[in-house]
Amino acid sequence: MNRAWGYLSALTVALLFGVWFSLDKTLLGYLHPFALAALTYLIASVFLFIINFSPLKEKILNFINRKSEVEDFITKKEYFILALTAVFGAFIAPALYLSGLFRITAVNAALLANAEIIFIILLGVLFLKEHIGKKDIIGFAFLLVGAIFLSTNNLQNLSFNQNLFGSLLVVSASFFWSMDTILSKYLSHKRNIIFVTALKTAIGGSILLIISLIMGLDFYLPIDKIPLLLFIGFICLSFSLPLIYFAIRIIGSTRTGSIFSLSSLFGALTAFIVLGELLTISQLSFGILMIAGVYILYMGER
Repeated sequence: MNRAWGYLSALTVALLFGVWFSLDKTLLGYLHPFALAALTYLIASVFLFIINFSPLKEKILNFINRKSEVEDFITKKEYFILALTAVFGAFIAPALYLSGLFRITAVNAALLANAEIIFIILLGVLFLKEHIGKKDIIGFAFLLVGAIFLSTNNLQNLSFNQNLFGSLLVVSASFFWSMDTILSKYLSHKRNIIFVTALKTAIGGSILLIISLIMGLDFYLPIDKIPLLLFIGFICLSFSLPLIYFAIRIIGSTRTGSIFSLSSLFGALTAFIVLGELLTISQLSFGILMIAGVYILYMGER
């Protein structure tokens, strides 16, 4: 049953991130990508710290840790790893992703985010000594072909333009998020993952805020858009990040990353339904191809 909770957590994260990725497109019409990322992560950190110092903390931790072997103490080495995950996953990755999302459609960005699974498998093999089978190679091929055709508009945009540049930014963000996922394995066994996540978002958000202030960026957002920003920070980000650690603890980094790639599907559907963005047959086909690649990789782990 505990493993079922791990899979459910990973699926929930995929859904929340997919919704977050697409809804951010609306706010990018008012805020610079760095400013938006700073506000989102700082809002999440404030909410998580409030939970951490509230009576709810022990109830939540007792529930999620009830069948797990966890540690209370965080070593200096683990604080260093936490700092790295903050830089990779809460600073560089969101800054790159939102900068790319600003240049391309939310549908394409969501589907391109599937490239993360390629990096997760590669890093898993190199650093975690995980095995790759013949089926995994097919999954790699599906994801790679899908990413290439989506980023170049069916090989029509091979020149270095805004669309291709935006796609490359999204794929680069996927790499840094994969680094975050792999490193998070070393922190997932900590009992207070609420504090770990709160500190991580605070570090990433603070770095983004300082850079935004140095750049002289505007933080003005229309009043009617503030509820959307709060929804992304409080719900999508605050709930999903602790669940990532929980899922990694139960089912491992590779499987969590595999399921997390389904966020691309949720993101594309959100962009199509909520934002009214065009979802062409070509995009859908290559998106399905990438999803099939994720499924093959996932089945190869069983």
